Order: sequence, then C-alpha cells, then structure tokens
Amino acid sequence: MSNVKAVEVYDAGNICPDDLPWVPYFGVAHFKLLKVNTVTGQTITLLKVPAGTQLPTHFHPGTVIVYTISGSWRYIENDWVSNAGDVVYEPAGSQHTPESLGDEEVITLNIVEATLDYVNENGEIIARDNWQSLLQKYHDHCAAEGITPIDVTQF
Repeated sequence: MSNVKAVEVYDAGNICPDDLPWVPYFGVAHFKLLKVNTVTGQTITLLKVPAGTQLPTHFHPGTVIVYTISGSWRYIENDWVSNAGDVVYEPAGSQHTPESLGDEEVITLNIVEATLDYVNENGEIIARDNWQSLLQKYHDHCAAEGITPIDVTQF
C-alpha cells in the first residue's frame, strides 16, 4: 500500500532564447522572458546590460540565482566580482545595487522567486516587478513590434 497520491505529470520543455525578443528594461538594459511559472511566481530571464551601467537598487523577498554568461558585474555593496561562468546566489531578504564592469556587455541568466522591489535611497518601494508585470512588458513589447508572442507560461 502506498501513501503517495497520484500527481499530474508534465513533460519537460525546451526554450530557444533566439525565438524571443529583447524587451527594454530600465533604460539601456533589456531582458528576455524565458519562462514564467504562474503557480509559484518564479521567472527565468536573460538580462543584457551595457558596460558601465548601474541599475536601480532592488530588494527581493525570495531567492535569486544569477549565472553570468558574459561580462563582469558586481553589487556595489559587495567586494566580489561575478565573471562569465560564475553563479551568484542571493538569499531571500537581500538588497543590492548592480553595476556592470569593464568594457564588455553583461548577459546573465536569472532565476527569481517572487518579486523584485526597486527602492529609493530611503528604502521605499518605487517599483515592483513580478511574473505578471514581466509578462505584461513582454506582451506589450510584442504588440508594439508586431511580434507574435510565445506562450512562456506553458508547462
């Protein structure tokens, strides 16, 4: 006799980033929305930031995992630098101000649980991104550019 309940089984999926557009994000930065989990709120994105760019300070209540594909970057609050091939693990409750370093564009793969809350110098939330807002930005960009969106929520 088993105590395991029957669960729905989902097939693994493949994502080809070349099929997705770069969406404008914070001025000169861009993102590609690769996957959205509407149940857990997890998002998987690529982020592209030109050399010498500082992004707004953000706080996140959930964990974030960042894999650096190209370039070098850091959080101005830390003394480490993330280079291509490095992985950064950000615990829930962290606050950071990212900046790209050197002469090379930075591209990262980001797995985000929950929200990213952008804060001002007083720690007050001035903007919030989550799976819904990123999905809306993706759809709005596709509509403006005449691109047929891919369903990034599908399992």
